[in-house]
Amino acid sequence: MKSRNTELQTAESAYQYALRILTGRDYSVAKMREKFFARNLSESDVEAALLRLQREGWLDDRRYAERFAELALANNRYYGQRLRQEMRRRGLDAALVDEVLELLNECLDEGSEIKVVLDRRYPEFRFSAATDRDKQRVIGYLQRRGFGFSKIIKTLKVHNLN
Repeated sequence: MKSRNTELQTAESAYQYALRILTGRDYSVAKMREKFFARNLSESDVEAALLRLQREGWLDDRRYAERFAELALANNRYYGQRLRQEMRRRGLDAALVDEVLELLNECLDEGSEIKVVLDRRYPEFRFSAATDRDKQRVIGYLQRRGFGFSKIIKTLKVHNLN
């Protein structure tokens, strides 16, 4: 039986491997590069395979960044600075991340997003009636999602009135 790490030996086999895994989900160029190097492929073969995948439209960091950001926001998973960190952690260029998030932020209202998360996660939470511990728990949860502290406080106070 062949060792899994020696399975890829050429740019063509790397390309075929990438096509197989890209049917399951998108990857950034950086993450695909990591996958290739983990399989002991030479640098020249990695670059040849990556170039071909990009040229044919199978790998596209912009598309990956837009999809990742849209899904993260739609699922209330990450927002703001936390979303930016997660995108950078996935190997996306800082300028591309800034550009994608700027476009998305034009369409979003942070206060509305906070309300959506509150209604889903803490439907009974009322800021004025909550204990300090409960306030800290909710604020911490929202901050870990990437919302700004001042916007959280403002929204919690306004949301409490509705």
